[in-house]
Amino acid sequence: MSDPGTEVKEFGQNVVDAVEDKVDAVGDAMKDAGADFTERYKDILGKVNQSLDTVDWSQVGRIGKALGVILAVIVAQILIKGLLDTINLLPIVPGLLELLGLIVVGSWSWNNLSTSERRSAFTSKLQHLRQEYLG
Repeated sequence: MSDPGTEVKEFGQNVVDAVEDKVDAVGDAMKDAGADFTERYKDILGKVNQSLDTVDWSQVGRIGKALGVILAVIVAQILIKGLLDTINLLPIVPGLLELLGLIVVGSWSWNNLSTSERRSAFTSKLQHLRQEYLG
């Protein structure tokens, strides 16, 4: 019979050898995958550069300005919505703001629409602005 300690050492050595072989195989696979990624990355960048070369860059300024304005409007709307939602969380402020709005509208209506002379002056002013801006 063989010694149990020797058998355990041989078994342990076999396990270590098997693990080393697997680690080497995984390392080789990772190197191949890294090389494959590098090649694919170069191909993709080449295609992107080729596509960008076909763009008419003289038109991009106008498009960029339009996209910038649209982006600025979206950001402003998000900020305003956040501010209004925060105000609505306060207990008394939304009611006071509604009351203030009613007071402002009532005051403007009284100043501009209370008599027929003021109404006709207001409509003529509106027609003048419409003619000025719309032609």
